[in-house]
Amino acid sequence: MANHHYTESGLDNVFLEGMLVEVDDDGDDIITIPAINELHKAIALGIVTHEKGMSGSELRFLRTELGMTQSEFAVFVHRDKQTIGRWERGETEMEGVIEAAIRQHAIQKLELPFGAGIEELSSMSVPSAETQPIRITANDGGHAGYALAA
Repeated sequence: MANHHYTESGLDNVFLEGMLVEVDDDGDDIITIPAINELHKAIALGIVTHEKGMSGSELRFLRTELGMTQSEFAVFVHRDKQTIGRWERGETEMEGVIEAAIRQHAIQKLELPFGAGIEELSSMSVPSAETQPIRITANDGGHAGYALAA
């Protein structure tokens, strides 16, 4: 079992714990990630439940998981496409009320197991320069699903 910094998600703050390591024909260690959709759902849960403001790359990850283009997302939050791009690149901060609505939308659409109300989500949606790590435990190397690490 090994830990893996999962940058393949487009995020630099996702860490997988308990991944199975295999050795290829050349003797190199290979980490295979099973059930990628379940893993991405666990990452989305990590994003909507952490107590720091959402980073631009986290917003992009959620938007992509929701299957929305920047234009579609702009319609949802009543902003223009350029604003979404600036948020995702970290050039400007989104307002807390919009971030709370995005978190709530992701919880509902992705059917994430998090029962917080809009008031709690709003209190977590405060811009921060600090990126919060998302640590995920792979059950049986990911074959038995994923869960946020305690």
